[in-house]
Amino acid sequence: MVLNLPCHPPRLAPRALASFVLLAALSSPVLAIDWTLCPGLNDPIPEGAIEPRHETFFSPYTHHWSHDEEHKPVVALSVSRLLPNDRKCGISLFRNSFGQPSAYAFVGKSWPGIWPSQPRVYASVTAGIMYGYVGKYKNKVPLNVGGFSPAIVPAVGYQLSPRSSLEMQILGTAAVMFGANWRF
Repeated sequence: MVLNLPCHPPRLAPRALASFVLLAALSSPVLAIDWTLCPGLNDPIPEGAIEPRHETFFSPYTHHWSHDEEHKPVVALSVSRLLPNDRKCGISLFRNSFGQPSAYAFVGKSWPGIWPSQPRVYASVTAGIMYGYVGKYKNKVPLNVGGFSPAIVPAVGYQLSPRSSLEMQILGTAAVMFGANWRF
């Protein structure tokens, strides 16, 4: 008996597979370790707390390192939940460099006062999953599967007040994004 198998196994829809992997990573422990991406996310607000619990970021301008006729203006808006130990979890909605609606779900960590003579300067980094580079632009970001790709975004900022700051986010070898944060 001869089995006639196709040269390539049947493919799951890339978006469905990527969504399943993301959901599994966010909702289940890894190797039986208590693994939480956003520790303290569901903690109740302490009585009389006045510290900000959320942060929003708005960027009206992104500078690309190299010119491309297809580049469009990038505008981004994100909302984060501030967590203990200078951590945060959030989501960003933006139009990517090619005008496609995109999103970035992330976790992050900040390090305030990284420059002793300038205590208002801070550094931060976020990491997560991005969606949005599809069609003919799917190869513009690495490891893209059905529009989903991992992302790491380091940033440097300057705190204007306890609730506001200016920030520069480095978008790999592609661009730098300028914006402002507001904590509430």
